[in-house]
Amino acid sequence: MDLDDERVAKRRKTMLEDDHGVGQQTTTEMETLPHEIIVDILSRLPITSLVQFKFVCKGWRALAQDPLLADMQLSWKAPTTNPCLILHCDFPIRNQLYFVDLSVHNHDKDKVKRLYVPFQTSMPEFDVVGTCNGLLCLSDSLYNDALYVYNPFTIDFMELPKSRQYSDQEVVFGFGFHPKTKQYKVVKIVYYRNTSSSSYSRARRVVYPQSDVQVFTLGTSAWRSLGKVAYQLIRRPSEALVNGRLHWVSRPRRYYPARRLMSFDLEDEQFREVPKPDCGGLNRCNFHLCVLRGFLAAAVYGNYGKLEIWVMKDYNVKESWIKEFSIGAYMPKCLKQNLVRDRPLKIWKNPSNGKVVRLLCLLDNGEILLEYKNRVLVSYDPKKGKFTDLVFQGIPHWFQTVVHEGNFNWINTPS
Repeated sequence: MDLDDERVAKRRKTMLEDDHGVGQQTTTEMETLPHEIIVDILSRLPITSLVQFKFVCKGWRALAQDPLLADMQLSWKAPTTNPCLILHCDFPIRNQLYFVDLSVHNHDKDKVKRLYVPFQTSMPEFDVVGTCNGLLCLSDSLYNDALYVYNPFTIDFMELPKSRQYSDQEVVFGFGFHPKTKQYKVVKIVYYRNTSSSSYSRARRVVYPQSDVQVFTLGTSAWRSLGKVAYQLIRRPSEALVNGRLHWVSRPRRYYPARRLMSFDLEDEQFREVPKPDCGGLNRCNFHLCVLRGFLAAAVYGNYGKLEIWVMKDYNVKESWIKEFSIGAYMPKCLKQNLVRDRPLKIWKNPSNGKVVRLLCLLDNGEILLEYKNRVLVSYDPKKGKFTDLVFQGIPHWFQTVVHEGNFNWINTPS
Protein backbone atom coordinates (compact mmCIF):
# COMPACT_ATOMS: atom_id res chain seq x y z
CA MET A 1 0.00 0.00 0.00
CA ASP A 2 1.36 3.44 -0.95
CA LEU A 3 1.56 6.09 1.74
CA ASP A 4 -1.06 8.30 0.09
CA ASP A 5 -3.42 5.29 -0.02
CA GLU A 6 -2.76 4.75 3.68
CA ARG A 7 -3.89 8.31 4.33
CA VAL A 8 -7.25 7.46 2.76
CA ALA A 9 -7.49 4.30 4.86
CA LYS A 10 -6.72 6.31 7.96
CA ARG A 11 -9.56 8.77 7.22
CA ARG A 12 -12.00 5.90 6.74
CA LYS A 13 -10.95 4.37 10.04
CA THR A 14 -11.41 7.70 11.83
CA MET A 15 -14.95 7.97 10.44
CA LEU A 16 -15.78 4.50 11.76
CA GLU A 17 -14.45 5.38 15.19
CA ASP A 18 -16.53 8.54 15.29
CA ASP A 19 -19.69 6.73 14.12
CA HIS A 20 -19.48 3.69 16.35
CA GLY A 21 -17.35 4.85 19.26
CA VAL A 22 -14.80 2.16 18.53
CA GLY A 23 -11.46 2.59 20.30
CA GLN A 24 -12.60 5.39 22.59
CA GLN A 25 -12.85 3.35 25.79
CA THR A 26 -10.53 0.45 25.03
CA THR A 27 -7.12 0.51 26.67
CA THR A 28 -4.39 -1.82 25.47
CA GLU A 29 -1.82 -3.44 27.74
CA MET A 30 0.89 -1.42 26.05
CA GLU A 31 -0.75 1.83 27.11
CA THR A 32 -0.47 0.84 30.77
CA LEU A 33 3.34 0.99 30.53
CA PRO A 34 5.23 4.16 31.54
CA HIS A 35 5.23 6.69 28.73
CA GLU A 36 9.04 6.79 28.40
CA ILE A 37 9.21 3.01 27.97
CA ILE A 38 6.52 3.05 25.28
CA VAL A 39 8.32 5.75 23.33
CA ASP A 40 11.65 3.94 23.68
CA ILE A 41 10.09 0.76 22.25
CA LEU A 42 8.55 2.66 19.35
CA SER A 43 11.83 4.41 18.55
CA ARG A 44 13.40 1.04 17.70
CA LEU A 45 10.76 0.02 15.16
CA PRO A 46 11.35 0.27 11.40
CA ILE A 47 9.80 3.35 9.85
CA THR A 48 7.28 1.26 7.89
CA SER A 49 5.97 -0.26 11.13
CA LEU A 50 5.65 3.20 12.70
CA VAL A 51 3.66 4.52 9.75
CA GLN A 52 1.18 1.66 10.19
CA PHE A 53 1.21 2.17 13.98
CA LYS A 54 -0.15 5.71 13.54
CA PHE A 55 -3.31 4.42 11.88
CA VAL A 56 -4.43 2.00 14.62
CA CYS A 57 -6.26 4.52 16.83
CA LYS A 58 -6.15 8.10 18.02
CA GLY A 59 -4.15 7.25 21.14
CA TRP A 60 -1.42 5.51 19.16
CA ARG A 61 -1.36 8.34 16.63
CA ALA A 62 -0.74 10.76 19.51
CA LEU A 63 2.16 8.58 20.66
CA ALA A 64 3.66 8.62 17.16
CA GLN A 65 3.49 12.43 17.14
CA ASP A 66 5.30 12.81 20.47
CA PRO A 67 8.48 14.90 19.88
CA LEU A 68 10.30 12.61 22.32
CA LEU A 69 9.93 9.78 19.79
CA ALA A 70 11.87 11.65 17.10
CA ASP A 71 14.57 12.60 19.62
CA MET A 72 15.01 8.96 20.66
CA GLN A 73 15.10 7.80 17.04
CA LEU A 74 17.98 10.18 16.35
CA SER A 75 19.85 9.40 19.57
CA TRP A 76 20.04 5.62 19.39
CA LYS A 77 20.27 5.17 15.61
CA ALA A 78 23.49 3.25 14.98
CA PRO A 79 25.51 3.82 11.77
CA THR A 80 25.48 0.06 11.19
CA THR A 81 21.67 -0.06 10.94
CA ASN A 82 20.36 -0.77 7.47
CA PRO A 83 18.96 2.41 5.92
CA CYS A 84 15.78 3.35 4.16
CA LEU A 85 16.35 3.97 0.47
CA ILE A 86 14.58 6.81 -1.32
CA LEU A 87 14.30 6.22 -5.07
CA HIS A 88 13.91 9.41 -7.10
CA CYS A 89 12.32 8.70 -10.47
CA ASP A 90 11.78 11.48 -13.04
CA PHE A 91 10.93 9.29 -16.03
CA PRO A 92 8.78 9.28 -18.07
CA ILE A 93 7.02 12.53 -17.11
CA ARG A 94 6.35 13.58 -13.51
CA ASN A 95 8.79 13.22 -10.66
CA GLN A 96 7.99 10.53 -8.12
CA LEU A 97 9.58 9.37 -4.89
CA TYR A 98 9.57 5.73 -3.82
CA PHE A 99 11.12 4.00 -0.84
CA VAL A 100 12.22 0.60 0.35
CA ASP A 101 13.04 -0.04 4.01
CA LEU A 102 16.03 -2.37 4.32
CA SER A 103 15.75 -2.48 8.12
CA VAL A 104 12.54 -4.54 8.21
CA HIS A 105 12.73 -8.31 8.53
CA ASN A 106 9.54 -9.42 6.81
CA HIS A 107 8.10 -9.60 3.32
CA ASP A 108 7.74 -5.81 3.18
CA LYS A 109 11.50 -5.40 2.77
CA ASP A 110 11.15 -6.62 -0.83
CA LYS A 111 8.40 -4.12 -1.71
CA VAL A 112 8.86 -0.63 -3.08
CA LYS A 113 6.21 1.88 -2.00
CA ARG A 114 5.39 5.27 -3.43
CA LEU A 115 5.72 8.35 -1.24
CA TYR A 116 3.23 11.19 -1.15
CA VAL A 117 4.69 14.62 -2.02
CA PRO A 118 2.09 17.17 -0.82
CA PHE A 119 3.56 20.14 -2.72
CA GLN A 120 4.06 18.36 -6.03
CA THR A 121 1.38 20.39 -7.84
CA SER A 122 3.39 23.58 -7.24
CA MET A 123 6.75 21.90 -7.98
CA PRO A 124 6.21 18.96 -10.37
CA GLU A 125 9.89 18.73 -11.38
CA PHE A 126 12.43 18.57 -8.58
CA ASP A 127 15.91 17.47 -7.57
CA VAL A 128 16.88 15.89 -4.26
CA VAL A 129 19.34 18.36 -2.76
CA GLY A 130 20.17 16.25 0.29
CA THR A 131 18.99 14.17 3.21
CA CYS A 132 19.73 14.65 6.90
CA ASN A 133 18.20 13.18 10.08
CA GLY A 134 15.08 11.97 8.29
CA LEU A 135 14.51 15.20 6.35
CA LEU A 136 14.73 15.66 2.59
CA CYS A 137 15.57 18.93 0.86
CA LEU A 138 14.08 19.27 -2.62
CA SER A 139 14.75 22.01 -5.18
CA ASP A 140 12.83 23.11 -8.25
CA SER A 141 14.74 21.65 -11.18
CA LEU A 142 13.02 23.84 -13.77
CA TYR A 143 13.68 27.29 -12.35
CA ASN A 144 16.10 26.73 -9.39
CA ASP A 145 13.81 28.93 -7.35
CA ALA A 146 11.57 26.98 -4.97
CA LEU A 147 13.07 24.92 -2.13
CA TYR A 148 11.24 22.63 0.27
CA VAL A 149 12.30 20.72 3.39
CA TYR A 150 10.11 17.70 3.88
CA ASN A 151 9.74 14.57 6.00
CA PRO A 152 8.31 11.93 3.63
CA PHE A 153 6.92 9.81 6.49
CA THR A 154 5.11 12.50 8.48
CA ILE A 155 4.20 14.60 5.40
CA ASP A 156 5.41 17.70 7.28
CA PHE A 157 7.01 20.24 4.96
CA MET A 158 8.03 23.86 4.72
CA GLU A 159 8.75 26.07 1.74
CA LEU A 160 11.85 28.19 2.15
CA PRO A 161 11.87 31.90 1.31
CA LYS A 162 13.04 32.90 -2.14
CA SER A 163 16.72 33.77 -2.50
CA ARG A 164 18.49 36.05 -4.93
CA GLN A 165 18.42 34.81 -8.52
CA TYR A 166 20.65 35.64 -11.48
CA SER A 167 19.56 35.57 -15.10
CA ASP A 168 22.39 33.22 -16.16
CA GLN A 169 23.52 30.93 -13.37
CA GLU A 170 24.45 27.45 -12.19
CA VAL A 171 23.71 26.31 -8.65
CA VAL A 172 25.42 23.86 -6.28
CA PHE A 173 23.41 22.88 -3.19
CA GLY A 174 24.09 21.43 0.22
CA PHE A 175 21.84 20.53 3.15
CA GLY A 176 22.94 19.48 6.62
CA PHE A 177 22.90 19.68 10.40
CA HIS A 178 25.62 20.61 12.87
CA PRO A 179 25.59 18.65 16.17
CA LYS A 180 26.97 21.58 18.22
CA THR A 181 24.70 24.38 17.04
CA LYS A 182 21.70 22.03 16.58
CA GLN A 183 20.85 23.96 13.42
CA TYR A 184 19.82 22.80 9.97
CA LYS A 185 21.16 24.85 7.08
CA VAL A 186 20.70 24.93 3.32
CA VAL A 187 23.74 26.14 1.36
CA LYS A 188 23.28 27.53 -2.13
CA ILE A 189 26.45 28.29 -4.11
CA VAL A 190 25.49 30.31 -7.18
CA TYR A 191 27.89 30.67 -10.11
CA TYR A 192 26.79 33.33 -12.57
CA ARG A 193 27.89 35.69 -15.31
CA ASN A 194 26.69 39.06 -16.48
CA THR A 195 24.48 38.90 -19.56
CA SER A 196 24.52 42.59 -20.46
CA SER A 197 26.78 41.84 -23.40
CA SER A 198 25.11 40.38 -26.48
CA SER A 199 28.09 38.17 -27.29
CA TYR A 200 28.12 34.64 -25.92
CA SER A 201 31.03 32.31 -25.57
CA ARG A 202 31.36 29.64 -28.22
CA ALA A 203 33.32 27.47 -25.84
CA ARG A 204 32.16 23.92 -25.26
CA ARG A 205 31.56 24.67 -21.58
CA VAL A 206 30.13 27.95 -20.40
CA VAL A 207 32.29 29.62 -17.75
CA TYR A 208 30.61 31.37 -14.82
CA PRO A 209 33.33 33.61 -13.35
CA GLN A 210 31.33 35.15 -10.50
CA SER A 211 29.87 33.48 -7.42
CA ASP A 212 27.60 34.09 -4.46
CA VAL A 213 27.37 31.81 -1.42
CA GLN A 214 23.90 31.97 0.16
CA VAL A 215 22.95 30.28 3.44
CA PHE A 216 19.54 29.73 5.01
CA THR A 217 19.18 28.56 8.60
CA LEU A 218 15.91 26.70 9.21
CA GLY A 219 13.87 28.61 11.73
CA THR A 220 14.92 32.02 10.44
CA SER A 221 13.14 34.19 7.90
CA ALA A 222 15.73 35.17 5.29
CA TRP A 223 18.80 34.05 3.37
CA ARG A 224 22.24 35.45 4.15
CA SER A 225 24.96 36.10 1.59
CA LEU A 226 28.53 35.14 2.54
CA GLY A 227 30.07 36.65 -0.57
CA LYS A 228 32.23 34.94 -3.17
CA VAL A 229 33.84 31.51 -3.10
CA ALA A 230 37.32 30.95 -4.51
CA TYR A 231 36.59 27.43 -5.76
CA GLN A 232 34.71 26.08 -8.75
CA LEU A 233 32.82 23.06 -7.43
CA ILE A 234 31.45 20.17 -9.47
CA ARG A 235 27.82 20.88 -10.35
CA ARG A 236 26.13 18.37 -8.10
CA PRO A 237 24.80 18.54 -4.54
CA SER A 238 27.03 17.77 -1.58
CA GLU A 239 27.45 13.99 -1.38
CA ALA A 240 28.81 13.71 2.16
CA LEU A 241 27.97 15.29 5.53
CA VAL A 242 30.62 14.39 8.11
CA ASN A 243 31.40 16.14 11.42
CA GLY A 244 28.99 18.95 10.63
CA ARG A 245 30.72 19.64 7.31
CA LEU A 246 29.36 19.38 3.78
CA HIS A 247 31.80 18.11 1.16
CA TRP A 248 32.23 18.68 -2.56
CA VAL A 249 34.94 18.16 -5.15
CA SER A 250 36.36 21.13 -7.05
CA ARG A 251 36.73 21.44 -10.78
CA PRO A 252 40.26 21.63 -12.20
CA ARG A 253 41.54 25.08 -13.11
CA ARG A 254 44.04 26.20 -15.70
CA TYR A 255 46.93 26.73 -13.30
CA TYR A 256 45.82 24.10 -10.78
CA PRO A 257 44.65 21.01 -12.67
CA ALA A 258 44.38 18.81 -9.57
CA ARG A 259 40.95 18.49 -8.01
CA ARG A 260 40.50 19.56 -4.42
CA LEU A 261 38.33 18.05 -1.73
CA MET A 262 36.45 21.00 -0.20
CA SER A 263 34.34 21.21 2.95
CA PHE A 264 31.94 23.81 4.31
CA ASP A 265 31.64 23.96 8.11
CA LEU A 266 28.00 24.51 9.07
CA GLU A 267 29.09 26.02 12.41
CA ASP A 268 31.52 28.81 11.41
CA GLU A 269 30.43 28.82 7.72
CA GLN A 270 33.96 28.61 6.34
CA PHE A 271 35.29 26.66 3.36
CA ARG A 272 38.33 24.48 4.02
CA GLU A 273 40.36 22.02 2.00
CA VAL A 274 40.37 18.40 3.19
CA PRO A 275 43.39 16.18 2.42
CA LYS A 276 42.87 13.60 -0.31
CA PRO A 277 43.98 9.95 -0.31
CA ASP A 278 47.21 9.08 -2.10
CA CYS A 279 45.51 6.92 -4.69
CA GLY A 280 46.36 9.09 -7.70
CA GLY A 281 42.81 8.87 -9.01
CA LEU A 282 41.29 12.00 -7.51
CA ASN A 283 42.95 14.26 -10.04
CA ARG A 284 40.54 13.03 -12.69
CA CYS A 285 36.77 13.07 -12.86
CA ASN A 286 36.39 9.41 -11.97
CA PHE A 287 35.23 9.31 -8.36
CA HIS A 288 32.51 10.41 -5.99
CA LEU A 289 32.19 10.97 -2.25
CA CYS A 290 30.12 8.98 0.21
CA VAL A 291 29.63 8.36 3.94
CA LEU A 292 30.39 4.85 5.19
CA ARG A 293 29.39 4.23 8.83
CA GLY A 294 30.03 7.83 9.72
CA PHE A 295 33.38 8.15 7.92
CA LEU A 296 34.18 10.19 4.83
CA ALA A 297 34.80 7.88 1.87
CA ALA A 298 35.81 8.23 -1.79
CA ALA A 299 34.85 5.71 -4.46
CA VAL A 300 37.50 5.80 -7.17
CA TYR A 301 36.79 4.29 -10.58
CA GLY A 302 39.42 2.18 -12.28
CA ASN A 303 39.60 0.57 -15.69
CA TYR A 304 36.85 -1.73 -16.95
CA GLY A 305 34.34 -0.79 -14.24
CA LYS A 306 36.54 -1.60 -11.24
CA LEU A 307 36.05 0.36 -8.02
CA GLU A 308 38.35 1.23 -5.11
CA ILE A 309 36.83 2.50 -1.85
CA TRP A 310 39.02 4.71 0.32
CA VAL A 311 37.94 5.65 3.86
CA MET A 312 39.25 8.44 6.10
CA LYS A 313 39.37 6.86 9.56
CA ASP A 314 40.48 10.00 11.40
CA TYR A 315 38.78 13.06 9.97
CA ASN A 316 41.05 15.66 8.37
CA VAL A 317 44.16 13.51 8.87
CA LYS A 318 45.70 12.64 5.51
CA GLU A 319 47.56 9.58 6.81
CA SER A 320 44.31 8.02 8.01
CA TRP A 321 43.05 7.36 4.46
CA ILE A 322 43.06 3.62 3.78
CA LYS A 323 41.92 1.56 0.82
CA GLU A 324 39.30 -0.56 2.52
CA PHE A 325 37.68 -2.33 -0.44
CA SER A 326 38.48 -3.25 -4.03
CA ILE A 327 35.51 -4.27 -6.16
CA GLY A 328 35.95 -5.98 -9.51
CA ALA A 329 34.00 -5.34 -12.67
CA TYR A 330 30.42 -6.61 -12.74
CA MET A 331 27.38 -6.20 -14.94
CA PRO A 332 23.91 -7.14 -13.59
CA LYS A 333 21.97 -9.65 -15.66
CA CYS A 334 19.26 -7.25 -16.78
CA LEU A 335 21.91 -4.78 -18.00
CA LYS A 336 23.68 -7.28 -20.20
CA GLN A 337 20.98 -6.74 -22.80
CA ASN A 338 21.06 -3.82 -25.18
CA LEU A 339 20.28 -0.71 -23.12
CA VAL A 340 20.04 1.60 -26.09
CA ARG A 341 16.62 0.42 -27.23
CA ASP A 342 14.88 1.19 -23.93
CA ARG A 343 17.01 4.06 -22.66
CA PRO A 344 14.89 7.14 -21.97
CA LEU A 345 15.41 10.18 -24.18
CA LYS A 346 15.88 12.57 -21.27
CA ILE A 347 19.15 12.92 -19.42
CA TRP A 348 19.36 12.65 -15.65
CA LYS A 349 19.58 16.05 -13.99
CA ASN A 350 22.15 14.66 -11.54
CA PRO A 351 24.24 12.44 -13.79
CA SER A 352 26.89 10.09 -12.45
CA ASN A 353 29.32 11.16 -15.18
CA GLY A 354 28.46 8.15 -17.29
CA LYS A 355 29.84 5.67 -14.77
CA VAL A 356 28.33 2.22 -14.54
CA VAL A 357 28.30 1.84 -10.77
CA ARG A 358 27.72 4.13 -7.79
CA LEU A 359 28.59 3.36 -4.17
CA LEU A 360 25.66 3.81 -1.77
CA CYS A 361 26.44 2.46 1.71
CA LEU A 362 27.53 -0.49 3.87
CA LEU A 363 24.84 -2.87 5.11
CA ASP A 364 24.77 -4.30 8.64
CA ASN A 365 25.85 -7.73 7.33
CA GLY A 366 29.09 -6.22 6.01
CA GLU A 367 28.02 -6.19 2.37
CA ILE A 368 28.32 -3.13 0.13
CA LEU A 369 25.25 -1.67 -1.56
CA LEU A 370 25.78 -0.48 -5.13
CA GLU A 371 23.61 1.11 -7.81
CA TYR A 372 24.20 0.19 -11.46
CA LYS A 373 23.23 2.56 -14.29
CA ASN A 374 20.24 3.97 -12.37
CA ARG A 375 18.55 0.63 -13.00
CA VAL A 376 19.61 -2.06 -10.54
CA LEU A 377 20.58 -2.32 -6.86
CA VAL A 378 23.32 -4.85 -6.14
CA SER A 379 24.92 -6.06 -2.91
CA TYR A 380 28.57 -7.12 -2.88
CA ASP A 381 30.09 -9.44 -0.29
CA PRO A 382 33.77 -8.39 0.07
CA LYS A 383 34.67 -11.61 1.92
CA LYS A 384 33.36 -13.94 -0.77
CA GLY A 385 33.76 -11.59 -3.70
CA LYS A 386 30.13 -12.31 -4.65
CA PHE A 387 27.60 -9.99 -6.31
CA THR A 388 23.85 -10.37 -5.74
CA ASP A 389 21.22 -8.55 -7.80
CA LEU A 390 18.51 -7.29 -5.45
CA VAL A 391 14.93 -7.71 -6.63
CA PHE A 392 12.18 -5.45 -5.29
CA GLN A 393 8.53 -5.63 -6.21
CA GLY A 394 7.34 -2.38 -7.80
CA ILE A 395 10.76 -0.79 -8.34
CA PRO A 396 10.75 1.89 -11.10
CA HIS A 397 12.68 1.22 -14.29
CA TRP A 398 14.91 4.28 -13.89
CA PHE A 399 15.82 5.88 -10.58
CA GLN A 400 18.49 7.56 -8.52
CA THR A 401 19.01 6.22 -5.01
CA VAL A 402 19.24 8.40 -1.90
CA VAL A 403 20.41 6.73 1.33
CA HIS A 404 17.91 8.03 3.88
CA GLU A 405 17.31 7.72 7.62
CA GLY A 406 13.57 7.23 7.97
CA ASN A 407 12.07 8.69 11.17
CA PHE A 408 9.47 11.15 12.47
CA ASN A 409 11.86 14.05 12.96
CA TRP A 410 10.74 17.63 12.35
CA ILE A 411 12.06 21.13 13.06
CA ASN A 412 10.38 23.29 15.66
CA THR A 413 10.22 26.73 14.09
CA PRO A 414 8.78 29.87 15.66
CA SER A 415 5.31 30.69 14.42
